[in-house]
Amino acid sequence: MRKILIVGAGQSGLQIALGLQSHGYEVTLMSNRTADEIRSGRVMSTQCMFHTALQHERELELNFWENQAPRIEGLGVSVAAPDSGRAVDWVGKLDGYAQSVDQRVKMAGWMETFAQRGGQVVIHGAAVGDLDYFSRTYDLVLVAAGKGELVSMFERDASRSVFDAPQRALAVAYVHGLAPRPEHPDFDAVRCNLVPGVGELFIMPTFTNTGRADILFWEGVPGGPLDAFKGVKDPSEHLALTLELMERFVPWEYARATKVELTDANGTLSGRYAPTVRKPVGRLPGGGAVLGVADVVVANDPITGQGSNSAAKCAASYLSSIVEHGDQPFDEAWMRSAFDRYWDTAQHVVKWTNAMLGVPPEHVLNLIGAAGQLQPVADRFANGFNDPADFENFFFEPEKTNAYLASVRPAA
Repeated sequence: MRKILIVGAGQSGLQIALGLQSHGYEVTLMSNRTADEIRSGRVMSTQCMFHTALQHERELELNFWENQAPRIEGLGVSVAAPDSGRAVDWVGKLDGYAQSVDQRVKMAGWMETFAQRGGQVVIHGAAVGDLDYFSRTYDLVLVAAGKGELVSMFERDASRSVFDAPQRALAVAYVHGLAPRPEHPDFDAVRCNLVPGVGELFIMPTFTNTGRADILFWEGVPGGPLDAFKGVKDPSEHLALTLELMERFVPWEYARATKVELTDANGTLSGRYAPTVRKPVGRLPGGGAVLGVADVVVANDPITGQGSNSAAKCAASYLSSIVEHGDQPFDEAWMRSAFDRYWDTAQHVVKWTNAMLGVPPEHVLNLIGAAGQLQPVADRFANGFNDPADFENFFFEPEKTNAYLASVRPAA
């Protein structure tokens, strides 16, 4: 039986661990926190998972909260006008619903399931020296811990990394009491509110420890008015600032947030990081090699909501690569090939996310505006969040955008 060590108990690490376990591998999972510590800790993300990523969980029968989490059936885009109104406002229909489950709930539940099924869980904050030892006792070591010392083992890939500094300041609040959008009171959708030159507010329904909730998520251009959360430690102060900025920049969203309260004292998060692609093989002082997973090797800004989706897709890709490899050695050539297989998908996410972080060119503005008059355009844009590869066909190049819009208009 092949022995595999997975360092990191997030979406990708746990999904791979549970998947390998179901195939009979001897898997050890290393986490710096227990399941109870994760469950009662601070929120970790703004996860909204679209159809393909959810399917990967269903295939492994890990969709434990599917009947409890809100079914997100659409994705809406609003663009703020100078007069505090909306220059653009539309919602696209998703072909398959999306869902968000607080990672505190999911990761704690998955970790307990892994242990119940016979997996070994080691609670230990791993250092490079630990991995140097473990690489000699396991057939394969996967590093799925996207922060801390271990990431430094993986060299930045300058050819694939457009940015060397954070492009947004991030601030998250999980709340109860958000009223529905009056124009769609019975329709759950992710709402993307774009404030030109300032940043973005995302609102998404979620399922957390206390049931149904909503996530308020500001992405601010560094140095701008939304870059205001640094040093804010008090959760109530964080929420008050979130609402104050909503009232100033997106009053249509603030109007339904006047009675919100935090889901819990750990329901806020803020920070920033530079979007980075790293080389997939980490080399250890003793000569061994480890394979980086998900955010360790491809970390995108959350502006396109792809983090947990990419983690699930990376996990599914790596799982296939491991199982198909049989009893052959997991050498560096195999590690690079496993990453290249995942990169076939990940490259589209990186290209699209980096584009969305910049000032949108005229043809993209035309596309977003046209979606307000042409429902097929809104629907296709929304479904691009599930399959970002499709943006190659109508988003990046003016000629393709114009040809696509011309093809839709006669039908409309």
